[in-house]
Amino acid sequence: MNAYPKPAAEVIDPRLLRGVYGAFATGVTIVTVSGSTPHAMTANSFTAVSLDPALVLVCIDRNAVMHRAVLDAGQFGVSVLASDQAELARYFADRRRPLGATQFEYGAWHAGERTGAPLLDGAVAHLECALWQVYDGGDHSIVLGRVLSLQRHVEGDGLLFLGGKFRQLGGLTAEVTT
Repeated sequence: MNAYPKPAAEVIDPRLLRGVYGAFATGVTIVTVSGSTPHAMTANSFTAVSLDPALVLVCIDRNAVMHRAVLDAGQFGVSVLASDQAELARYFADRRRPLGATQFEYGAWHAGERTGAPLLDGAVAHLECALWQVYDGGDHSIVLGRVLSLQRHVEGDGLLFLGGKFRQLGGLTAEVTT
């Protein structure tokens, strides 16, 4: 039983909540799975959890196609997007894109050596993970993955998401335009 006080009504206003969450800058990743029905999604709710063992987490909406895909696959890949990859982030966030292998015709990628998950070329880093644990996170699941492999490819900056917009570093922060 949760003994914590209930939040004030204004905290659960979805627009205010999104605005408050959006005040925190995050990196942008594409999470992928391979198999008979490969899938990908843009995720900014990704973070390192532990160094020993090496664990990361990604939060996935329970109603998203990726939710079932990652649970079925038992493993996943992560491409940490470079600052010039905002279009890829938009594409893999678009629910109107094709599903299955066809969605990967949009950009260049290669299969991860450990999981076979599609890893997007041009990303600043890649990770391959085995499903470690899944926790209830309200309307999302908190998916922990044990890192099986990782690479840092490009010395450039990663893509950021802040205030509902993709952004990049560079002296003064500038909005990415398309």
